[in-house]
Amino acid sequence: MTSHQNTQTMKPATAAKKLGVYLEATPAEFREGVVSRAELNSLQADPPQWLQELRRNGPHPRPVVASRLGVSIAGLARGGITEPLTTEQIDALREERPEWLEREQATQAEVRKEAERIKQRNAERAKRDG
Repeated sequence: MTSHQNTQTMKPATAAKKLGVYLEATPAEFREGVVSRAELNSLQADPPQWLQELRRNGPHPRPVVASRLGVSIAGLARGGITEPLTTEQIDALREERPEWLEREQATQAEVRKEAERIKQRNAERAKRDG
């Protein structure tokens, strides 16, 4: 019996998500094909010009926008941000510091603080019980 290595492929939307880019801003040949695991690895290891440009200037998908602003995706929605933003737009929001952004950043900081507290508590319990 011989073993055949199947080439793993993914939809362009999945590949764009893994690359952290907005699918609609990628070149047509990327959006219209399928991406193999080897191609994805190659794009990650040696990004072409279009990928470098998208990562640098956007438009960025919501998870990237949320991360750059230090808020959750739900926080973006509560702030009225539902569309992809460019790096320039993200920087403008950082400078303007609208009330919703400050509120969501504070909420996110509390969430991180609580997660760290729980992690510490669980580590202490594991140490004590283990």
